[in-house]
Amino acid sequence: MTHRPQLKLGAFLMSPGHHVAAWRHSSATADLGSNFRAYADIARKAEAAKFDLLFLDDNLAVKDTSPETGSRSARAAFFEPITLLAGLAAVTERIGLTATVSTTFNDPYTLARKFASLDVLSDGRAAWNLVTSNTEVEARNYSTAPHLLHAKRYDRAEEFIDLVIKLWNSFEDDAFVHDKEGGIFYDPSKLHAANHSGTHFSVAGPLNVGRSLQGQPVIVQAGSSEPGKELAARTAEVVFTAQNTLAEAQAFYADLKGRMAKYGREPDELKVMPGIFPVIGRSRAEAQEKFEEMQELIHPAVGIRLLSDMIGGFDLSAYPLDGPVPELPETNGGKSRQHLLFDIARRDNLTINQLAKRIAGARGHWQVVGTAEDIADQLEDRFLNNGADGFNIMPPTLPQGLDDFIALVVPELRRRGLFRTEYEGRTLRENLGLGAARRTAATRVQRLQAAE
Repeated sequence: MTHRPQLKLGAFLMSPGHHVAAWRHSSATADLGSNFRAYADIARKAEAAKFDLLFLDDNLAVKDTSPETGSRSARAAFFEPITLLAGLAAVTERIGLTATVSTTFNDPYTLARKFASLDVLSDGRAAWNLVTSNTEVEARNYSTAPHLLHAKRYDRAEEFIDLVIKLWNSFEDDAFVHDKEGGIFYDPSKLHAANHSGTHFSVAGPLNVGRSLQGQPVIVQAGSSEPGKELAARTAEVVFTAQNTLAEAQAFYADLKGRMAKYGREPDELKVMPGIFPVIGRSRAEAQEKFEEMQELIHPAVGIRLLSDMIGGFDLSAYPLDGPVPELPETNGGKSRQHLLFDIARRDNLTINQLAKRIAGARGHWQVVGTAEDIADQLEDRFLNNGADGFNIMPPTLPQGLDDFIALVVPELRRRGLFRTEYEGRTLRENLGLGAARRTAATRVQRLQAAE
């Protein structure tokens, strides 16, 4: 019997849902950003549905403090992701735990230690989503002015991740012998200090955390700019990305996986998991009605502010809202997202107002409104035609949006043989199909050095 390939699923738990007006919806837990019990319930549901991982975003500032728009945003307060995932590790057993942490405003040793600890206490389920912070408001919270240029942020990130990997490989898998009779706690021959001296960092090491069941946390990346794709091809094991059409997805997939060989990597060592914002109804009319209900909750100024932030921090309220999206200079922020939004506006001939409404839910990611069969059809098409290895599900509201996907779409994917009914292993690496859960400490470092 021939088995079909099976896709991977992440649950992207942005509080209290991905739609910019999610907190106002009757189905949303408006205080999710400070409600651990509600998060725990959501995590347990995702695990019962056999999702591969939970995915938490982060930013390091209250981005909007204006009375008109900031006071209308639920993104003013939410949990720091590693702290939240440490709590969720205690109420789950198999699902992966992915936290977004910036390389721009952190130190490698501290980050390596926190993620290694999360990986050990969760029995090998941790993943780090590497990002480079892209807003001036975040920089102002870290006494950095002006914000590092995009190229310098990625230069720092390149050295940062290599150092973190060295630190995670401080001890070999079997270094801790705990020989009570001989008085040997660990085998000194299996300790490897980083002894790193580079452009941005000088760190002796070793890390004072042992290795987990999966060896080290899974490395996730969300950047799709040229430097981001190159960094991902060299180091990432999961990539979270945004494409709106099958052709765009196929081009990104082929481009990214095509870059891996020069770093001594095989294509299946990296899983491409684009975001999808699904609005699900038992009929297409019901799905459209649900979507329009959310759209009606958008305060106009909030929609324009969101678009202004995402398109590079330019104040679009100063332009005619029923006019075209203006030609704007390239930003020092998220370049790939800025280009994506420009492309959507030009392709579909959208006004500023229309583009603001278009991205209010998916924020530039793939948006699908329809029945479970419609959504499964599109997931299957993209998965089987080299556009993705899986998907990061972005529920419009929480918990209801994820509940709908679990109740309606997951059974349809299983009916088609596209999604598991049980976890393949205990660790995140095993469930993602990323190879052996345990490695010798030298392997990953040696591969990095060979690619330099």
